[in-house]
Amino acid sequence: MELAHSLLLNEDALAQITEAKRPVFIFEWLRFLDKVLVAANKVDVKEKQKKLVEQLTGLISSAPGPPTRKLLAKNLATLYSIGDTFTVFQTLDKCNDIIKSKDDTPAYLPTKLAAVACVGAFYEKMGRMLGSSFPDTINNLLKALKSAESQGRGEILLSLQKVLSGLGGAAASCHRDIYKNARSLLTDRSMAVRCAVAKCLLELQNEAVFMWTTELENVATLCFKALEGSNYGVRVAVAKLLGTVMATALMPKQAAVMRQNVKRATLEEVLELMATGFLRGGSGFLKSGGEMLKGGGSVSREVRVGVTQAYVVFVTTLGGQWLERNFGTFLSHVLDLVSHPRATQTHVEAVYSRRCVSFMLRATLGGLLGEKAQIAAGKEICQAISKQMRAVEAVVNDISGENKAGAGDVSASQHVMVCALKELGSLVQSLSATASPLIQEPSVGLLETVTSVLLHPSMAARLAAAWCLRCVAVALPYQLTPLLDRCAERINNLKSSPEAVSGYSFAMAALLGGVHQCPLGIPHTKGKLVVSIAEDLLRTAAQNSRLSLQRTQAGWLLLGALMTLGPSLVRYHLPKMLLLWRNVFPRSQKELEAEKARGDSFTWQVTLEGRAGALCAMRSFVAHCPELLTEDVIRRLMTPIECAMTMMSHVPAIIKVHGAHLKASAAMVRLRLYDILALLPPKTYEGSFNALLRELVAEFTLTDNSANTTTSLLRSLCHYDDSVLMGSWLQETDHKSIEDQLQPNSASGSGALEHDPSSIYLRVPVGEAIPGPLPLGVSVIDASVALFGVVFPHVSFKHRQGALSYCDDLMWLQMLDHFAECIKQAKGVRQQAVQLNIFTAVLSALKGLAENKSTLGPEEVRKSALALVMGALDNPNPILRCAAGEALGRMAQVVGEATFIARMAQTSFDKLKSARDVVSRTGHSLALGCLHRYVGGIGSGQHLKTSVSILLALAQDGSSHEVQTWALHSLALIVDSSGPMYRGYVEPTLSLVLTLLLTVPPSHTEVHQCLGRCLGALITTVGPELQGNGATISTIRSSCLVGCAIMQDHSDSLVQAAAISCLQQLHMFAPRHVNLSSLVPCLCVHLCSSHLLLRRAAVACLRQLAQREAAEVCEYAMSLAKRAGDSKDSTAINLNITETGLEGVLFGMLDRETDRKLCSDIHDTLGHMLSSLAVEKLSHWLKLCKDVLAATTGGAVVFEVEKDEEDSEKKDEMDDDTMFTGLGEDDKSKPSVAPRWVTRVFAADCLCRIILLCENADKTHFDLAAARSAQAKNVKDLLVLHLSDLIRMAFMAATDHSNQLRMAGLQALEDIIKKFASVPEPEFPGHVILEQYQANVGAALRPAFSPDTPSDITAKACQVCSTWIGSGVVSDLNDLRRVHNLLVSSLDKVQAGKGSSSQLYSESATTMEKLAVLKAWAEVYVVAMKIKKEAESKPAKPVRSGDDDEDEEDLGTDVLPPDSLITLVQPELPSLSRLWLAMLRDYALLTLPAEFSSQLPPDGGAFYTPETIDTARLHYRSSWAPVLHAVALWLNSTGFGAGPPGLPQGGSSTIKTFEESVKDRMHLMLGVSIEFLCFPRPEEPIEHVMSCLRALCTLLEAPCAKTHIADDQLLAVELLNVLHRLLLTRDPPAVQLQVTAVVQETIRAAHDRLQRQKTAKEEDGEKDSQASLGEGGDTGELIPGKSLVFAAMELLVFILVRHLPQLNTRRLPEESARLVANAVSILAELPSLCSPAGSMTILPTVLFLITGVLKETAVKTPDNSGIKTIITSPIARMESVQTQWTSLVRSSLASVLEYSQPDESRPDMDEVSMLTAITLFLLSASSELVGVTVLQKGCMDRFRNALNSSDPWVQARCYQLLLSVFQHSSRALSTPYIHSLAPLMVEKLKAVERSRPGTAAELQAVQEGIRVLENLVGMGEEQNRVQLLALLVPTLVSYLLDENSISSAPQVSKGLHEFALQNLMRIGPLYPALKTRLESAIRANQASSKAKAAARQAQPAVQAAPTIKLKTSFF
Repeated sequence: MELAHSLLLNEDALAQITEAKRPVFIFEWLRFLDKVLVAANKVDVKEKQKKLVEQLTGLISSAPGPPTRKLLAKNLATLYSIGDTFTVFQTLDKCNDIIKSKDDTPAYLPTKLAAVACVGAFYEKMGRMLGSSFPDTINNLLKALKSAESQGRGEILLSLQKVLSGLGGAAASCHRDIYKNARSLLTDRSMAVRCAVAKCLLELQNEAVFMWTTELENVATLCFKALEGSNYGVRVAVAKLLGTVMATALMPKQAAVMRQNVKRATLEEVLELMATGFLRGGSGFLKSGGEMLKGGGSVSREVRVGVTQAYVVFVTTLGGQWLERNFGTFLSHVLDLVSHPRATQTHVEAVYSRRCVSFMLRATLGGLLGEKAQIAAGKEICQAISKQMRAVEAVVNDISGENKAGAGDVSASQHVMVCALKELGSLVQSLSATASPLIQEPSVGLLETVTSVLLHPSMAARLAAAWCLRCVAVALPYQLTPLLDRCAERINNLKSSPEAVSGYSFAMAALLGGVHQCPLGIPHTKGKLVVSIAEDLLRTAAQNSRLSLQRTQAGWLLLGALMTLGPSLVRYHLPKMLLLWRNVFPRSQKELEAEKARGDSFTWQVTLEGRAGALCAMRSFVAHCPELLTEDVIRRLMTPIECAMTMMSHVPAIIKVHGAHLKASAAMVRLRLYDILALLPPKTYEGSFNALLRELVAEFTLTDNSANTTTSLLRSLCHYDDSVLMGSWLQETDHKSIEDQLQPNSASGSGALEHDPSSIYLRVPVGEAIPGPLPLGVSVIDASVALFGVVFPHVSFKHRQGALSYCDDLMWLQMLDHFAECIKQAKGVRQQAVQLNIFTAVLSALKGLAENKSTLGPEEVRKSALALVMGALDNPNPILRCAAGEALGRMAQVVGEATFIARMAQTSFDKLKSARDVVSRTGHSLALGCLHRYVGGIGSGQHLKTSVSILLALAQDGSSHEVQTWALHSLALIVDSSGPMYRGYVEPTLSLVLTLLLTVPPSHTEVHQCLGRCLGALITTVGPELQGNGATISTIRSSCLVGCAIMQDHSDSLVQAAAISCLQQLHMFAPRHVNLSSLVPCLCVHLCSSHLLLRRAAVACLRQLAQREAAEVCEYAMSLAKRAGDSKDSTAINLNITETGLEGVLFGMLDRETDRKLCSDIHDTLGHMLSSLAVEKLSHWLKLCKDVLAATTGGAVVFEVEKDEEDSEKKDEMDDDTMFTGLGEDDKSKPSVAPRWVTRVFAADCLCRIILLCENADKTHFDLAAARSAQAKNVKDLLVLHLSDLIRMAFMAATDHSNQLRMAGLQALEDIIKKFASVPEPEFPGHVILEQYQANVGAALRPAFSPDTPSDITAKACQVCSTWIGSGVVSDLNDLRRVHNLLVSSLDKVQAGKGSSSQLYSESATTMEKLAVLKAWAEVYVVAMKIKKEAESKPAKPVRSGDDDEDEEDLGTDVLPPDSLITLVQPELPSLSRLWLAMLRDYALLTLPAEFSSQLPPDGGAFYTPETIDTARLHYRSSWAPVLHAVALWLNSTGFGAGPPGLPQGGSSTIKTFEESVKDRMHLMLGVSIEFLCFPRPEEPIEHVMSCLRALCTLLEAPCAKTHIADDQLLAVELLNVLHRLLLTRDPPAVQLQVTAVVQETIRAAHDRLQRQKTAKEEDGEKDSQASLGEGGDTGELIPGKSLVFAAMELLVFILVRHLPQLNTRRLPEESARLVANAVSILAELPSLCSPAGSMTILPTVLFLITGVLKETAVKTPDNSGIKTIITSPIARMESVQTQWTSLVRSSLASVLEYSQPDESRPDMDEVSMLTAITLFLLSASSELVGVTVLQKGCMDRFRNALNSSDPWVQARCYQLLLSVFQHSSRALSTPYIHSLAPLMVEKLKAVERSRPGTAAELQAVQEGIRVLENLVGMGEEQNRVQLLALLVPTLVSYLLDENSISSAPQVSKGLHEFALQNLMRIGPLYPALKTRLESAIRANQASSKAKAAARQAQPAVQAAPTIKLKTSFF
């Protein structure tokens, strides 16, 4: 392939490769040329132009394939437009000659087509440069068009289109000829040609004025004819033509109008024309009055669907603003369509027409209009509805009967109502909370209008109105409860009107069904209300026969809807429901028999409807309350169900007697029965299996059914991937909702609410806008098929042993034979229907078997099943063949025996080798694919070779494209399922795929789609190998890339989508080889495609690219925008990438797209881009979010920047803003709408993510000073500079109409406050930057506390309030009060108690709000106490003078007075503390395990009701922790609520209760804490754990609490055990530190108690018995589980081991060091809790740990306090344990000595710590250590090593420690050390004379050494002193410098001189002998100091340095 990359074709290389590979080589060369010509140097091109033209024209006659000819033409045209144009006419003539040629053989066709393509490309590229040659060319093409076959016709028309586009208006003379020739082809039998004509005419109408003036009607008629019998592609193309022509006729293009004065069509004329197509189809206009009057023949569905799409194109072309102005006209026209009798001839036709009209409205109104315009449109729809309703009421109330024609109007009006209400519902639902102006405006009266339709005589209209109300309630949840109440009231008042009972019950059911979409729910009492209404209706049904039917249906409908509210509500009504269900059905067999004889047809109808209703309510119960389905409940449900099963067998007889009109009711009962049985576990009704199966089989084999109804389930049971064979990919287009009506199975797409009213309360299936149950006949068959699949596996599975299994298998056999028999007997259409149903059932059963892992029974069963399936593989209906293939695969999966699979495969092999007909070849090739798919590579490995060879052969069968499609599809399945086993066949398959891609005509899109599937599967098979560089891999890779390139260039969107997904796979495996610079622009262009699948593929690919290479993707997208701007043909790339780049386009797509998958992918793509780019391009992303958020739909508060900030930056920002919004206003033509609320919510979430990303990236984002300096240097953009924008965005979101956006805005505000609260303002020290925004924060919060705000928003706002108050941003109390008052007002609400306010939402919403308020107060209180504590612990500032502190002093005035925040909370504390305790009590009860549920208070707690207990738990769970902390603080500060001491306590009785209340509160607090800490859920935030630990700590600081926990030792032990477990699961150091604090408090509590006991004993004089006090008693035994000391040891050991694993790290991080230090200090306290004997038990461990820590941590922290605590402990003085004690102390010292052994392996050991520890031992435990020579020697060695250390700091420290040892009071201890170490010291100090100290540290070491010597002199006895002095003084003297050297000596050396001098002057006077020598030194010193006087004045500080250093001595 590399050889193909040259400017000229490498002919030598071409000659050398095989014939088969040549086309690929040529194509690859053309691809290279295409890229290189544009970029190459023009001179080079011109040099080689002649040769190039020769080579390219030579290729024309080499019969190139379709992709090659396209590229060839493109390259030739590019070559001429870049190089010289001399020879262009020769080439053109050459092409024209080829086209004129009479050679019609198939072999010559590709050459002709290539010539045609070249002509088109020339004119497209060069247009008018080709001068006047065009008439000949066009005539030539038109002549060829007449005689060409379909492929030629298509190609010629495309070329004509290009010629027209290149020439523009210049070709006017030929326009009529082209039009005449082309229009006849609009009804060509080839669909590809029809598409080509439509595209050609679309191009023509740009310039040909006659098309949309004089010929307008003819064009319309032509289009309608073209739509007859069309496929999807044709419908899209023709609709585009028709819509565009109509739009042009209405608003012609300026240029064309200037040239000829044309008469413009009016809107009425245009719409009238289109309506004819919708209502009369392509039959021409009124052919003869008579035919029209007969109302003959309905419109073909294809035409209606096509015209529907044309309407949408028409409106879209005219644009959103046109629609806004003319919406009234458009609406009334569209609604007239659906009220026309021609559109509603049968019920199904009416449903189809309604669907079409709904589609028109949704596609235009939903997509083109912004939110404001949508609200205006909503008003128009309301007026239309009320106008219709007035007309209906006039007819209904017209008793005299004058208005005879009225009845027809009423039935027509129902369809208008359905369309209008459906659209109104969708509109309100998409607007969500932004629709509130529409609902609230009294002049519109939306709710009144919609509720008035509930009384419409037609059921369809009533249901539509009910649905519309449900949409309103879901969009605006605060309407839900009032609407329910209103309906309930009307039902009660209008009980006597059948319409009212029916309509209002529909509405209530719909509203109840919508509750699950409203998170805040409805009050519990509404459930009771519904039950009472329903009961009442059922009870009174029999009283009045006019109302019986409606009341029965309504009652059951309401009960069914009630079930959707879920188990927590239904639980209360279950007993009543079970009773009602039992009473509907006869109790016994006898009653059943008796009932048959009674009754007339009306009572039977009511009875059947009632039973159907009851079963429907049961189904709803089983589906929505699975938790309540206990064994007992199922048993009680089975009674009525079994009765219903028995009744079914009697019904046919009853119908015979009473007439066929009961059939529908009977079918409804069956439907409900099948539905509920499918939901129950099959074993509950296994007794009735046989009867049931008989019933089901009769149902779907149409035994008693004369209609040929087919099931709609076959599609869903076949595999999704097979859609290409069945055409069901149509479901994946934007037109799905109308294209469904054209699917072949019965009633497809005719779903409507009136087919099954119960669907009004069920969940809407995913992807549907509104539930559309299919007609009853189809639904029953669907239900029977589904139930067959559920029951079947259990039949053959039952009783495997003995005779019964034989029966079952026999039954199976009979059933299969019966199926075959049914198929045989039926004829024609009926046979197809029966067969479809049977296959669907068999598939359903096989799927069930596979899921249950069952088998298919014995041999003869398999045989007959196989025969049934094999027979269908030859069926002419492709859907049946698909089903048969699928069934075969499933059967192989279920049987799973190799021989069986081999037999199946062999049958297909034989058939494929012999058969010649298309049907069996396609069927059996799919069978092979399905076998492999379900058995997998391993199971079918031995057939792989044969399968592949057969399918490869079939795929080359050019005579039938259908065979190619099926063979390639199967091949793709095999490649997919074989995995690595296929690796050997990759090359041949790949070369076949490439050959076909290069040769198959593009009109056969299915073949190309399957080729795409194959290519994708092959890429996956080769997988990561694709990265390799071997020759074979390179070839495979380049073949894949060529294949992708061919498919990318294909005209069909699905093939392009396949290409994209192949490239996506390639990018996953070999990212370096996918060229993003060409792929990304291509994807960006596809984002605007009109095909959903292509947009999906493009976004999915972008999502994957953005994960790895977001930056590159965005760059390439921007380069595309630039290129489009530069190039002339910017029209060619229809793109809207502006300066916002790809991100902006994606944000824009979010407003237009409705497909879930697509939107979630866009979210992900933007998310990936955000993560990788937002921090680098901060301004860009913030501006993006801001532009989206700023586009509010009015109604929000406008956010003003303070005008007085004369900051130039701010000014610029403001100008940009106004400029930006200005742009949007002027440019009216822009098609885009303002971002919708969903997109704005996403933008607000992005804002939060950006803040988080900045925080993780770099802390300077939150440092204003650093940010400003970086900005000045222009280094990078930092977040803190955009703070005003952040606040503005959060503010805009928080004050919007949309509730979701308000939540997101408040969340953003909270994030901003948390992150920026501590950022200081550099210009005003002591202030923070957020202070200037306090007005905005207050304004953003205020609306959230208004009474009509939903609870969840208020709860969130409380959270923000507490964050704001607690953040410490605002220092002025008056400013704080604004926000504080919001919380105070909420607190009043909380205190109002339970049912005080009129409730809109469920009780749990109230719970949520109240708890949020309490939580917010708790958080504020915690912060307030913290500030207070800090203020108290700070010492009062002394007044200092000195300039460096002045600015701090100034601040003193602004700093908060110590109790400021607390003064805000103080007044509320009494009530708060009460509420907090109540809340904790509730929480404690709610956390009880289920088995204690009987202990819960029956009427709920302080803040929850028993009905909403489950949801309440969640709210408590999120808010208890801060409350616990607050209560602990409150208890601690008030001494457990004892009140301030001044209050009278009121006698002794209260004291007792005070003790009790302490006890109760302690139990509550500890209970809650321990329960939580035992098992904190992993998803619990770490803050909760911290709050809980802090609360414990605070609590235990209070004396009452200490006594309580100390008195109950088991409690303390449990607490410690729980904390130990917490440490095991939670890592963060903060948690562990907090745990040690709690442990410390607990140990202290125990300590205090022990002290109290001891003093008590001492007072009693029992001195001796003290020994047994403390843990361990006399024996010293500690019992695990009961011993506090043991528990504490466990926990502490864990901490130590965790942080020092073999008790082994060197440098611990800061946090760990603190933890270890805490642990050690607690450890050291433990022995004092024990009795002497007990302490002996734990001391070895404690000492071992402490010495171990000492060894391991070379941390320079005073860890040794632990040793000190232990060694100085009073236990040492107890006689009983003296010896043990001594040995322990000695061994510890020995360990320390051993650890401190100098050792190469531990070079960084901290000697100082060790020495310090040794010294501690020597000083504290002198008595035990005196005279132990071994230890003594060890200690001396350590000191000696330290003195010899090279590190001066170690020496200095060693001298200090030695001094303390030498001075020890016990001479016995110190003497040996003095003797041993003093000589060494003297030597060291003497040596200094030779090497004077060079650093301050060395100097200090010397000074310390001298000090020790001086002290030794002092300690010596009088007579020895002089000898000692003789050592000291000479040493000092030797440090002095003489006169000459002092001036030049370095600073440190001088320092030594000074030091020695001073010391000598101090010693001298004491010992006269020294005087003389001193004096001379002093003189020298003075001389030098005089000389240096000047210098000294200049730098006094330096001189003083050493002395200063001296002051900071280390003692």
